[in-house]
Amino acid sequence: MNCSPGRYEPIAREGFIFIVPPLIVSLAFWWHGYPWTSFIFLVGAIAIALFFRNPERVSPDEPGIVISAADGTVMEVVEDAQTGNLPGVALKRVSVFMSVFNVHVNRWPVSGTVRKIVYAPGRFLDAREPASSIENEHNSVILDAEDGPVEVVQIAGKIARRIVWWVNEGDTARRGERFGLIRFGSRVDVYLPQSFSIVVGIGATVRAGVTVIARQTDPEAS
Repeated sequence: MNCSPGRYEPIAREGFIFIVPPLIVSLAFWWHGYPWTSFIFLVGAIAIALFFRNPERVSPDEPGIVISAADGTVMEVVEDAQTGNLPGVALKRVSVFMSVFNVHVNRWPVSGTVRKIVYAPGRFLDAREPASSIENEHNSVILDAEDGPVEVVQIAGKIARRIVWWVNEGDTARRGERFGLIRFGSRVDVYLPQSFSIVVGIGATVRAGVTVIARQTDPEAS
């Protein structure tokens, strides 16, 4: 998606295609004298609008930190990870699962330059399954960051069927800024250099752009 990175909208514009139809149906039922049916569709439209909410947030400015790219629950922490987009590079991985109740706008975990964007079609396994990291439809963004290459992977889930990104190769990424979203429940993996120490554990609740998930401990390890 070629949209301006870091944009702010109270409701992400990608949601209006889902929000407007039930609003129209609600109005039609109300107009024809079916208030309770109208109310049901109105509640549905509000629920969808909440899914696409896009709140303002203030990110910490502490040097040497990595912040969460997604709202949700930490489901995996891997201390020795590999990715095909950075062959031969030893990495660490933090995986965050987003339920339908979480904010689904994703934010940059670190600052850097977008080196490469790789979209891969695939399956729609439950995003909580380990195999979903590789087999599901996903979009990978590789950043050239100050402390080494970082990869952020948006992964579609069992319900999510649309990955959206608002950046292009060569763009500047600023930690905490919005860069995309995934519709209706999904997962985001962040791959980090070994020089970082992961400071969140499995089951931790994190917020995109706010929660610190790792800290730089050994610059030489990059």
